[in-house]
Amino acid sequence: MLQFRDSMNIYFDARWTRTDYHDGVSRYTAGLVQGFKENNIPITLLIHDIAQLAMLPSDVPYVLINNPVSIKEFFVAYRLNKLNADVVFSPLQVMGFWGRKYKLVLTLQDIIYYHHPKPPTNLAPGIRLIWRLFHFTKWPQRLLLNRADYVTTVSKTSKQFIEGYGLTSREVGVIYNAPSDVSRQLQPNGGPKTDILYMGSFMPYKNAETLIKGMAGMPAEYTLHLLSKILPERKRELKKLVPAGTKVIFHNGVTDEEYLDLLDNAFCLATASKEEGFGLPIVEAQVLGVPVVCSTMDIFKEVAGNAALYFDASNPADFAKQALRLQDESVRADLIEKGFEQAQKFSWKSSAKTLYNIFRKIT
Repeated sequence: MLQFRDSMNIYFDARWTRTDYHDGVSRYTAGLVQGFKENNIPITLLIHDIAQLAMLPSDVPYVLINNPVSIKEFFVAYRLNKLNADVVFSPLQVMGFWGRKYKLVLTLQDIIYYHHPKPPTNLAPGIRLIWRLFHFTKWPQRLLLNRADYVTTVSKTSKQFIEGYGLTSREVGVIYNAPSDVSRQLQPNGGPKTDILYMGSFMPYKNAETLIKGMAGMPAEYTLHLLSKILPERKRELKKLVPAGTKVIFHNGVTDEEYLDLLDNAFCLATASKEEGFGLPIVEAQVLGVPVVCSTMDIFKEVAGNAALYFDASNPADFAKQALRLQDESVRADLIEKGFEQAQKFSWKSSAKTLYNIFRKIT
């Protein structure tokens, strides 16, 4: 069992946890908190809304403080000083720091927007201006990260980018993402598997276009399921690309249970993304025995290893070619076995232990 220092007063910033459904940062927060519980390492949560507790592991002590986007955030360190915090961890790089007397660990979740700096069109004008400031230049990010004692990110690929671009002078550690704890087994209906699932946003760099166009090379019985929420204008744009005679369904969001139901009978999970910070849906599919077909990227090779079929992100026909290899039951069985083994490398318990060792190192 991991030995922890009883005297270390650890505060975990969970104020970015959603109250309705998990987004990436919210799920990352809940997963790490669960990992600390599994390691029997005491922590105290920082929340700003009692409703956030419903999305977090139960029976973890908490303190109710200000919303992280309020003016009070500039003075949050004084509150934490009074709580005798030894170390504070944030799953983002945005946290007040003036006057702090504790060690601070900040997280840069991904570096996608340095490669694709154009802000989403649905953001307010002021937010788009801040977005451009951050991603067309590097000094604002350096200003944020260098105020920490240590910086973490979610993959070795992201770490290499952060260090290569000089986004911080602090040491950078990797705290991997991990799949949710799924207690149920897949319950396939016994019929042929013809559903191809895509779980991800519809930002241009996610490249859903290649998957849609690639359906022209799939037999007519196959269906591409686009699972995430999508803006009406983006949906209209993508629907124009659907090849005649093919089946593409826009779900506009699914619950966790609906997602598991779809995975039960999935032919594969697919992504043609050109940029990722980690690629959590890949691991979530592998741990459930669903084959993965994905674009060739360093981060996907880090996450999926030799347990995926890779294709050229700019080549829809190559996507269809690789997906159709799964019709060979020997190829499919081999990929499922390798995928399950690969997924075991990522767990919240292991990630929490790595993070705790960082806390010990800096305190």
